[in-house]
Order: sequence, then structure tokens, then C-alpha cells
Amino acid sequence: MTLRANPERWLAALAAVAFLGPPGGSGQPLEPLLGLDAFMDAPPENPLTAEKAELGKRLFFDKRLSLDGSLACAGCHDPARAFADSRAVAVGVFGREGSRRVPKLLNRGYGRSFFWDGGASTLEEQVFKPILNPAEMALTEREAVARVRRDAALAEDFARIFGAVADRRTIAFALASYVRTIRSGDAPYDRYLAGYTAALDSRQKRGLRLFRTKANCVACHLGPNFTDEDFHNTGVGWESGAAADPGRQQVTGRVGDTGSFKTPTLREAAWTPPYMHNGSLATLREVIDFYDEGGVRNPYLDPEIVPLRLTEAEKSDLAAFLESLNGRVVDGPDRPPATR
Repeated sequence: MTLRANPERWLAALAAVAFLGPPGGSGQPLEPLLGLDAFMDAPPENPLTAEKAELGKRLFFDKRLSLDGSLACAGCHDPARAFADSRAVAVGVFGREGSRRVPKLLNRGYGRSFFWDGGASTLEEQVFKPILNPAEMALTEREAVARVRRDAALAEDFARIFGAVADRRTIAFALASYVRTIRSGDAPYDRYLAGYTAALDSRQKRGLRLFRTKANCVACHLGPNFTDEDFHNTGVGWESGAAADPGRQQVTGRVGDTGSFKTPTLREAAWTPPYMHNGSLATLREVIDFYDEGGVRNPYLDPEIVPLRLTEAEKSDLAAFLESLNGRVVDGPDRPPATR
């Protein structure tokens, strides 16, 4: 088989052989996606199974997990928007506005901490917090569990899958299992990296060089998921000598973490504005201009944030490369791509 003659067939074969599964050969209920790590870890108490992921998906789209029955997890994490939404900040029940942008849930199964400030250390911890948050779904734990238990079909599935009635722990296990299946990969960039050089055009190739060198995007956006899973102060939200949002500092208590936020993945970024933790930048070009100017100066600005002095042509090439990170968004155990 020659790559030039049949690149689609070659790339599909490459993706298939790359998926190895966990040690021991038991496999995972995940479709292999070119560009992503072959193995996704999960806690030993909650191994990933197709049944749990399917159950979690039903809960993810269930509006009964909000106080007024108007909002499911999918109401903010919309599959048609790469599991985020188009608003600057999250909007919960009764129109209650949060203070931060809805983060994309793509590839979070590879994550090390969760939320913009890293306030959760596991997916199992993260998935239940929006249900309890008064500005989001606003349920109590007791009522959330009761609503799941009152559904006969759900109650039967919890008993079959977990061998027990639904509770906070098993609801979180199911939701976290589904979130682990939400992934993005098989983008033109991944195909280029796999050896299909025609996957990127000349502008995108120049943009990739800038991404790795002069623009220094790889200082934070690196690896298969284009994030270092760390926290950085870029000056976003810093006004009149103070941070409007303390960010990571409210979790760690360290003054030096003031105004620091988690590095988001750049996968699917080109078609999912707005940007930054507060949704304050409306276009990719605004993001590039922001970094080109060296962010916003403040006492805790990350040392990697410096003026870049990009030309207009370089900015255009960089934006073109970012578009090459738009790939396939999939969710659920080995299912077709989510539509956009």
C-alpha cells in the first residue's frame, strides 16, 4: 500500500494498529483516533466500560439533574460546539450567570486536574460539582440522587452495572466514564505528523513553524492534547492593578497563583469562540494579537509571556495552522462522530 495512492486507507490502518489498550490486553470501549495517546488511564475503582459510558451519557443529557428541569450537562457542554457553548460565561438555571467561560470537555480523560482553576483533581470529583453549584444546575446531592432513583429504568441499570442503588459515587462514576469518551483527534495536523505531508497547506506549515519557534505557543500548548495541564498568568482579566478573578490562587492560597488559569486544549479552537477563561476575546485573531502584545503586565505575569513582534503575514499563517487542529469529535463507546 502506498501513502500517495491511498492516504485515507493508510491513515485508518495506522490509527487501528496504534490503539493498544491497557496492559493485560483487556482493551477499552473507545474508537482509536489518530493523534491521541493509545491508552487512556482511569482510576482502578472506576475502570472504563461501555455500559458505564452509555449510562453516563443518558445522565449527561438528562435535564432532571437541574433544579428547574431546564438544563442538562449538555446544555452548556453542547456536542455541536465541541462540548462547550458560544457564550462568554456559563449560564445556569433561571438565567444565572457564572464568571467563567464553559470549558470544552474534549480529551479530558487525559487531564490531571479540572476546571479553570484546577479545583477538582479527578473527573469523578469534577462531574458532580456543576450539579450542586447554585449558579449552574443548583440541585442538592440528596435531590439529585432521589431523581435518579425514581426513574425505574435508570435504577435498574445502576443495580445491574454497579450492583447497588444509585448514589453520588456511582452517578459520578457513570458521568466520568462518559466524559472520558469525549475526544477530538484525526485532524489535518495529526495526518501531517503521521507522514501525510499534503495534509497541511503551505500557510499551515509556516504557521506550525511559528507555533514551535517565534510565537512560542509550545511553551504551554504541547503534546497530543496541546496543553501542559498547568496554570499560567497571561494578564487576562487583570484591570487597574488587580485580577478580577483570583483563578488558581483561590484553590492553592498562594499569592503567586493570582490570575493564573489552566491551559486549555487548542483542539477544535478555531471554530469554538469566544476564548480565555472569561470569554473576553471573540476571535482567534484577537487571541493572537493579545499574545503578540505580550499579554497584560501584572506582578505575576508568566515569564514566557513577552511581546512576539509577529508580522501580519505571520499572524495569518499562525491562525491557518490553528485551523488544522479541527478534527473529528467523538463521544460514547466507539460511536460515530458528534455532529457540528
